Amino acid sequence: MFNIRKRRMAAAAAALTASAALVLTGCAGGGGDEAAATYDPDEEVTLNLAFWGNDVRAAMYDEAIAAFNEEYPNITVNTSFLGFPEFWEKRQTEAAGGGLPDVMQFDYSYLRQYSENGLLLDLTPYLGNIIDTEPLSQQILDIGVVGGETTGIPTSTNAWGMYTNPKLLESVGVEDYEGGGSWEDYDAWMKEVSDAGAGAIFGGTDYTGRIQNFEIQQRAEGKDLFTDDGEPNFTEEDLTKFWEQADGIRTDGTVIGQQKLEEVYPLSGFDSALTTSELTWDNFGAGYLGNLGENYTELGLVAPPVTKKGAKDLYLKPSMLHSIASTTEHPEAAATLLNFLVNAPEVGAAFGTNRGIPASETQLEGAELDPLGQQIADYEQSIADRLGDAPPVPIVGYGTLEEKFRQLGQELGFGTVTAADAAKQFFDEMDVVLNQ
Repeated sequence: MFNIRKRRMAAAAAALTASAALVLTGCAGGGGDEAAATYDPDEEVTLNLAFWGNDVRAAMYDEAIAAFNEEYPNITVNTSFLGFPEFWEKRQTEAAGGGLPDVMQFDYSYLRQYSENGLLLDLTPYLGNIIDTEPLSQQILDIGVVGGETTGIPTSTNAWGMYTNPKLLESVGVEDYEGGGSWEDYDAWMKEVSDAGAGAIFGGTDYTGRIQNFEIQQRAEGKDLFTDDGEPNFTEEDLTKFWEQADGIRTDGTVIGQQKLEEVYPLSGFDSALTTSELTWDNFGAGYLGNLGENYTELGLVAPPVTKKGAKDLYLKPSMLHSIASTTEHPEAAATLLNFLVNAPEVGAAFGTNRGIPASETQLEGAELDPLGQQIADYEQSIADRLGDAPPVPIVGYGTLEEKFRQLGQELGFGTVTAADAAKQFFDEMDVVLNQ
């Protein structure tokens, strides 16, 4: 438990889906339209703050709350944390009983479900007053909008990119991939690496096994995967064509075979030092370096291949958000705490890049970035001309579909299913998810 005191923020002023069987029911208490946009510094308030993580992240929250405590003596904040799966299991139970914590670290995959069930406070009345929006771009703010209401504020961002392994490339005598280029250019580079690696090192993995690569190709054509109403925005033919584009590289030795990947699981080919590139979220770098071990001290990070020149195919995804329960009895105090956790430089200093690259300019200024964190920040700046609006908030059940996509990618790798059959299976699964 910590007593919390208000920080005036002078610097800021300047500057898994939930179970389908669970029916979440919410209360409109603390509703947005009637909420006051002022905060009473004399009111004694107690707030509950919940997050997922470990002891390391808990210590960071302790430091952040202690800084908040210097400015808000009248607010008491009780913190609790669990591992990611356990965190959401407990939220489901609390949601069913109407007892969610006042302020929560929130995952993007759950935002639509909890928002549409009336479980999260509409933050719109607090934007621009209690919640400082100056340090946050409109793109960032739009990420947390569901059904016209702002129900989450991103704390940090990541973007889709390509990691490469310079040391491994040097060992086979192939130049690092420069980023961008066409998908055919990337295929040719991977083939060059795999030929030089002689069955021991490969250029990469079949990228059609990741739904995000399908997504950026669709976005290059001006289509998100799903509409604002949660309807699929692609056809079975679109998906078949996507999977067919890798038929050749799966069989000619361009990419690592699926059997080799099974042998090193749960590691990937990349952090097993078997492949020299991996298309993934840019915040995976620290995990890769940790798994590769002390013989590998740096990674390359470049833009993924281009489907159509000039397209806004990439976007910033929230590593996590902060949200407030609609049942909170102290919405103004909760919004004050949320603002501090999102914008305060002191919080940036406490967390660094633990939650990803800070989304707020003032919080980023307070963060001390390690070399990899700086590399990621520089990367996100470098792709600014490819960044478009974030897609609609993920549909309920998106995690299930993402996993089905991955599993079908494995079957394609083993050659046990055709692209057309895989597409049909995916649409059958999607029909179940969308209509449950």
